[in-house]
Amino acid sequence: MLTLAISDVPGDGPINIASGPTVADPTTCIDALAIVRRYGIDLPPAVREVLDGGRGESVSRATPRLARAEIRLIATPQMALQAAAAVAREVGVTPLLLGDAVEGEAREVGKVMAGIARSAAQHGDPVAPPCVLLSGGETTVTVRGGGRGGRNVEFLLALALALDGLPNVWAIAGDTDGVDGAEEVAGAIVAPDTLARARAKGIRAADRLADNDGHGFFEALGDQVITGPTLTNVNDFRALLVMRGR
Repeated sequence: MLTLAISDVPGDGPINIASGPTVADPTTCIDALAIVRRYGIDLPPAVREVLDGGRGESVSRATPRLARAEIRLIATPQMALQAAAAVAREVGVTPLLLGDAVEGEAREVGKVMAGIARSAAQHGDPVAPPCVLLSGGETTVTVRGGGRGGRNVEFLLALALALDGLPNVWAIAGDTDGVDGAEEVAGAIVAPDTLARARAKGIRAADRLADNDGHGFFEALGDQVITGPTLTNVNDFRALLVMRGR
């Protein structure tokens, strides 16, 4: 048995990719019941019966059917970053891969990436311009405002605020399945004039970030990236292009 998988999870663990039915699962019904007890979850009787009786056990490593099973990852976040790096080299831009499993609050990741881009632009460290900082993974948005969330647009909005119009830095971020959060929008782009154009429209970027309204912000600027459903998924893709000053 041969399983071909496309990874949409940080770390590319086969057990976590679409709950793979052809991959051995070390977890058990007992593990699930421990979580139920820990959080005091009130399960429907039918679910409790499945877990108590062991009927819900997934395929284990001891299953004879898996003795000759093989799994191959045919597309992963790292492969996507490596492909982007190859394109960058072809046009004379130095790529720097910052990781394919970056997680955490999207706005905090945006601040960190902005700091790295600023260092590259001003000091040529950790890489000198022209360069592109590439990263993947799956960040998180804790929605506390009235906006619609979207981890890539929240990342970009926080990035734009942290860069504060820094010349010669552009960015793009998007979900590779074409849907950022619950929106049929993959992501957006940021340019050195992003904040200035927003101010000209009477839009306060900091207020939009506080409201988790990245989608509304970039929609108003016409800077959304809309691909439509791509019918595949290797997590988020982020690229920060840093060029030489003029």
